[in-house]
Amino acid sequence: MTAGLELEQPRPADVPVSGVLGTAQRLLDRLNALLMAVSALAAAAAGGVLTWEVAGRYFFKIPSDWQDELSIFLLVGATFLSAGWIQARRGHVGIDALEHVLPHAVDRVRRFLVDLASLAFCGFFCLRCWTLLLEALEDGQTSNSAWSPPLWIPYGLMAAGMSVLVAQLALQVAAHVARSPKS
Repeated sequence: MTAGLELEQPRPADVPVSGVLGTAQRLLDRLNALLMAVSALAAAAAGGVLTWEVAGRYFFKIPSDWQDELSIFLLVGATFLSAGWIQARRGHVGIDALEHVLPHAVDRVRRFLVDLASLAFCGFFCLRCWTLLLEALEDGQTSNSAWSPPLWIPYGLMAAGMSVLVAQLALQVAAHVARSPKS
């Protein structure tokens, strides 16, 4: 049994390991590792902020109005920035039971179609995130709270995380196409 979280799990078969796609995947792996570390720190910081809020309010009678929003920003960053790392390990929610029931060739087609649909959805969502970011920057949008932080922060984290997720999905789709038998 290991004492900590095992970050380096075996690679799924549909993640490229050689050639141009493998090189692109190794570069993306480095970026994903950095973003995963940042995500872990952000999640820990959110826990610290919320702990301070509870302690400050109930034990020291120090009210604050910034902690909820800061913790939300940190958790948005942690969620979106870690998405590419999780996809590279097939860690997102999926129906694993089908993998064991379907013939291997049919399961490969199913995974390809799921990746293709995920790429289409995430690509659209990524474009919307970039649109929100640009609008927030252009209009100087801030939240409606008393603290009023700029909204480009969470939108930027969303856009960056979705961009990395789209790159990971595109690599996996390209690897599947490259592995497919040529007719």
